[in-house]
Amino acid sequence: MTLTTAATAPLYQFAHGRTGDKGDRSNISVIAYDARDFDHLVTHVTEDAVRTLFAHRQPTAVKRYVVPSIQAMNFVIDGVLDGGVNDALNLDTHGKALAFLLLGLPIPVPPRLAAGTS
Repeated sequence: MTLTTAATAPLYQFAHGRTGDKGDRSNISVIAYDARDFDHLVTHVTEDAVRTLFAHRQPTAVKRYVVPSIQAMNFVIDGVLDGGVNDALNLDTHGKALAFLLLGLPIPVPPRLAAGTS
């Protein structure tokens, strides 16, 4: 894995994601590539961080569900799909690209990687 030399790196370097939708609600899963980084991701990929990242979409609520058994988190974000598939006029009515937005979130590099150990 190639990391940036800065103290932060985009979330996609440590996790992958998947997006689903129901009405005007998007849910985005974030799954750690390496179980050793999961607690670090839980610390930095918070409801507040996601709410701030999606502020331009004006979410009405952000809820995070942590699933340690599979090193994953699921974010349920209300009010970000312009009304949902049948109402939205944007090109991404299902909000599939929203996972890419979340995966671009800059987070501190996990300590084990910042220290140069793998």
